[in-house]
Amino acid sequence: MNITISHKGASKVAVIESEGIVIGNAQDALDLMASVQYTEDCHKLLIAKANIAEDFFELRTKLAGEILQKYTNYRVKLAIVGDFSGYDSKSLKDFIYECNQGKQFFFLNDKDAALEALHGVD
Repeated sequence: MNITISHKGASKVAVIESEGIVIGNAQDALDLMASVQYTEDCHKLLIAKANIAEDFFELRTKLAGEILQKYTNYRVKLAIVGDFSGYDSKSLKDFIYECNQGKQFFFLNDKDAALEALHGVD
């Protein structure tokens, strides 16, 4: 796993890059968050969809809700970058839409849009 920091003014975003799954369960998400906060003093994360277990996108597993609740509690912002058009679940599409309307979590198609969204929130 490689972590680089994108700076824009006072805003810092940790860009997570990896060949494999980084977040497979809620503990992985907490470990990543803690590591980035400790080593980089950063509370905004950008990660590729490919680095998150597919269970996250099956809302009935409750993994997404559990992770996003923990990130909310610790005031961590998260952008997930990838192609979400392949999912047929109306619930997931609604969930993604609602997240993208807020200022905490973003599901976007490209890295530049994700960085812009994260740099645009406190």
